[in-house]
Amino acid sequence: MTTIEVFAPAKVNLTLHITGQRADGYHLLDSLVGFAGVGDVLRITPDGAGDFTVTGPEAGDVPIGGANFVSDVADVFWTGAPLSFSLEKNLPVAAGIGGGSADAAACFRGLEYLNGDDTAPSAQAMAQLLAIGADVPMCAASDTARVQGIGEAITPLDVWPELPILLVNPRVAVPTGPVFKALTKKDNPPMEALPADMADLPAVFDWLARQRNDLEPPAQAIAPQIARVLDAIAQTSGCRAARMSGSGATCFGLYESDAMAAAAAAHLRAEHPHWWVQATRLNGARRAAPQLIRATT
Repeated sequence: MTTIEVFAPAKVNLTLHITGQRADGYHLLDSLVGFAGVGDVLRITPDGAGDFTVTGPEAGDVPIGGANFVSDVADVFWTGAPLSFSLEKNLPVAAGIGGGSADAAACFRGLEYLNGDDTAPSAQAMAQLLAIGADVPMCAASDTARVQGIGEAITPLDVWPELPILLVNPRVAVPTGPVFKALTKKDNPPMEALPADMADLPAVFDWLARQRNDLEPPAQAIAPQIARVLDAIAQTSGCRAARMSGSGATCFGLYESDAMAAAAAAHLRAEHPHWWVQATRLNGARRAAPQLIRATT
């Protein structure tokens, strides 16, 4: 029997500008989103059993037997015989890097593969994914993109460099709701215009350093450890920008080379052995989602 494996890459908000709030409470954003070379792995087996299991180093915080985004997606997009899901959880939970949303998007891509559908998701499908979670549509493509609205307006970038990145989480779960609730100013300026020459890495780094994550102050008020993480990253050799992703608590540093990112990771692991630390790369522009899927036996 064939099992398919779907990679669910970590989502990284390189920028996150909160530009307003709708009457229904949803916040408006302007964000540059990339996807990393680390993530969860979802295995889907059409065996009729309907099992859901979780393994991996971060499995302890995943709900079993209750509501989860993977089950939500399957309920909406699958009408065949029951499927078994095995989630290899490598990303921390409630960490600001879209773990649950990435898993949901992986489920969607896997179900589309099983259905023999290799076309781009329809507008209706994207609306259904948005109803499951605001980050799920952007994770469904896993393309570097500018994301606006409440997460539904996604503009993939035609040109963007792969960037060495360091991801660090202090092992503190930060629920999204309280962070947004603590945000006092909700009509912040949008991002600056993107750099004219994406191949000019110094200009790209300078542009990124001038942008913001407007959720950093409220997240730090809830989890003061975030400030310590940002300071530790910024002090590593070669760091060109340090920022929090999403609503936290995961933070990232950007570097000019993989060697610099790896050296920074080794340093922080030695200094803070209880932190979750990963050196990897952010994808460039327009990575096709099908390459995130492979069939096994």
